[in-house]
Amino acid sequence: MKTLSKEQETLLKEGTVIPAIPLALTEERQFDEKRQRRLARYYVSTGIGGMAVAVHSTQFEIRDPEVNLFETVIRVVADEIDKATIERPFLKVAGICGPIPQAVQEAELALKYGYDMGLLSMGGLQGWSEEEILERTREVAKVIPLFGFYLQPSVGGRIFSYDFWSKFAEIENVKAIKAAPFNRYQTFDVMRAVSNSSRRDEIAMYTGNDDNIVSDLLATYRFTVEGKPYEKSFVGGMLGHWAVWTKKAVDLLAEIKAFKVNKTVDQYEELQKRGIEITDTNAALFDPANHFHGCIPGIHEVLRRQGLLEGRWCLNPNEELSPGQMEEIDRVYKDYPHLNDDDFVKAFLENDRESF
Repeated sequence: MKTLSKEQETLLKEGTVIPAIPLALTEERQFDEKRQRRLARYYVSTGIGGMAVAVHSTQFEIRDPEVNLFETVIRVVADEIDKATIERPFLKVAGICGPIPQAVQEAELALKYGYDMGLLSMGGLQGWSEEEILERTREVAKVIPLFGFYLQPSVGGRIFSYDFWSKFAEIENVKAIKAAPFNRYQTFDVMRAVSNSSRRDEIAMYTGNDDNIVSDLLATYRFTVEGKPYEKSFVGGMLGHWAVWTKKAVDLLAEIKAFKVNKTVDQYEELQKRGIEITDTNAALFDPANHFHGCIPGIHEVLRRQGLLEGRWCLNPNEELSPGQMEEIDRVYKDYPHLNDDDFVKAFLENDRESF
């Protein structure tokens, strides 16, 4: 059973920024290896503490037999991260999907390419009982340390009970949980279940609620556990939203960590205001007005404008921006110029070792 290093455990528990890397494609919808590598270099250069690959933002279709890009993508991104010779703790996280045989195989491939953790998707298992999904988790956890993943039903996830998360938290090699139900009640269920588990201090909580990033990171959950007050917080984020303007995300988490030490009223008010701006921006990027149809193209469009991707093409030709979404992206770019990292990206591209 693979385990994390002491330094990686510390990083995970203290909290870091983990963007979910998108898939780079050419206009012919073929894998664009050069831009995929450059995208990975950009994220590393921002100061992130990890990268999630082969997850929702990377498009689940990479696993389809006719596409067959899963191994290629995790290999290429891992190779680019290794080339960066990062002199700080770093977490390579691979998305893991499917029934037990597929999930175990993907976990073993992730280990082959040096990944440290697996983000275990619960999608596509709608007919499974909660106990069957827990057994699947136990089997995959024998192979690789796990990030649990509460994915919102709108994009293929499902709602789980408090009892499910209580049992999930007791699985030995679960090291963190990404809560992304986009729902306060369900987020609370996960946090309460972990806090009441025997492994409450071993599991790091990460927000995946792209609609509530700052509020999640500022919040402290307080419970009575074994007759005593116990507090648990989100320490970082693993977010598709953080695949864009990533340097500003790194700065934001640092600012929130500093606030938790100093706790001035002015700081709190400023962070809350910015949190509302970030949520408004997320609405433009993730397209909730159209049931998130344009969420991946929305991310791609920002990266295209910055010059990190050639276009916003997806494997599915029907996956495009929704009507009016381009105008919404224009609006948030205009209204919140302080949220983008365009200047950082420009400097990165000017100095990047690969020219196009």
